[in-house]
Amino acid sequence: MTAGQRARRRRGLLLVAPALAVLLLLTGYPSLYVLWLSLQHRVPVFGIAEFAGLGHYAFLAQDPRFWSAVRTTGLFTVASVLLELGLGLLVALALQARPRGRRLGLSLLLLAWAMPAVVTAKLFEWLYHPSAGLVNVVLGGWALNWLGDPRLALPAVILSDVWRTMPFVAILAYARLLSIPAEVYEAAQMDGAGRLGTLRHVTLPLLRQIVMIAVLFRTLDAVRAFDIMYVLTGGGPANATETLTVYAYRSLFQMLQLGFGSAIGMIVFALVMTVAWAYLRLLRREGVVT
Repeated sequence: MTAGQRARRRRGLLLVAPALAVLLLLTGYPSLYVLWLSLQHRVPVFGIAEFAGLGHYAFLAQDPRFWSAVRTTGLFTVASVLLELGLGLLVALALQARPRGRRLGLSLLLLAWAMPAVVTAKLFEWLYHPSAGLVNVVLGGWALNWLGDPRLALPAVILSDVWRTMPFVAILAYARLLSIPAEVYEAAQMDGAGRLGTLRHVTLPLLRQIVMIAVLFRTLDAVRAFDIMYVLTGGGPANATETLTVYAYRSLFQMLQLGFGSAIGMIVFALVMTVAWAYLRLLRREGVVT
């Protein structure tokens, strides 16, 4: 490294130092405080405060409710991300193929994406109503209790989340499609590639990087999702939609077990960091980020 490169590097570090300091203050201190709380046995309403060590983590390893929340979080994450990815790509391809109505389609996508999660949850609470909900009317007048039946509650929550967040994937993919030069498609046609051949060998490979970034963001959001399932079902019925974040919230603010709830929060934090680290390694290996 030359002297000029070292000077530019020092100047760059000095420029980003204030932002790093603020970031550490806003994220580092709360994280360390929650970690310290997770090592305590604290129930403020009874005035209990004593050091518990790793006792909460040892209990969680044998807690069936915790493992049920882990399974629900995993199912919610995998199902919602796969559906958002598939539907988002289909919508983006439809927008590219059909110029007529493109503005209206993009407006509707932005409207659904910009809608707050609580509003979306209230909207779907009405749509899923057993007797007056539009979903049952469309299905032929069935009286399915979508949010009250443990077998239907999680799929209902997943579909609500997909409706709200699928536009994010669709808009990202559509923006990438717009940047593909027309000459690429003309060359594919000259080589005799049909529509399916062009989609398989041209369009999808060029969408690969943007899809990987979309999967990263949506996976992190799905792992830590809380608002939509809490407003729709509160984690019920029979804990069928209780994810790790909902379990942590109930422990912290309903049972007032600060140490136990903080331990669940630290596990969610570690899970999110692990997913982010693994995805970033994959993105670097693929050359998406440097």
